[in-house]
Amino acid sequence: MAAEIIATAATDLALMQASQKGFQAIGAGLAVGLTGLGTGVAEMAIGSAAVGATAENKDIFGLALLFTVIPETIVIFGLVVALLLLFS
Repeated sequence: MAAEIIATAATDLALMQASQKGFQAIGAGLAVGLTGLGTGVAEMAIGSAAVGATAENKDIFGLALLFTVIPETIVIFGLVVALLLLFS
C-alpha cells in the first residue's frame, strides 16, 4: 500500500514537472512571437513613412533609418524574457 502511494506521488511529480516545462516553453514562444508581431506592425507604419520622407528629402535618410531600427529593440526584449523563462 505504501509502495503504491510512493509510486503514484513520483508519477504525479514527474507529470507536474513536465507540465511546468511545457508552460515555460509556451510562455517563451509567446514572448518572442507577440513582440515580433508588434514590431512588424510598427515597422509597417514607420517604414512606409520613412521611405516617403526619404523620397522627398534625401538628407533625412539617416534619421529615417534610425526611426526604422528603434522598434526592432522590442524583439530583443522579448528574446531576453524568453531566455529568462527557459533558463530560470
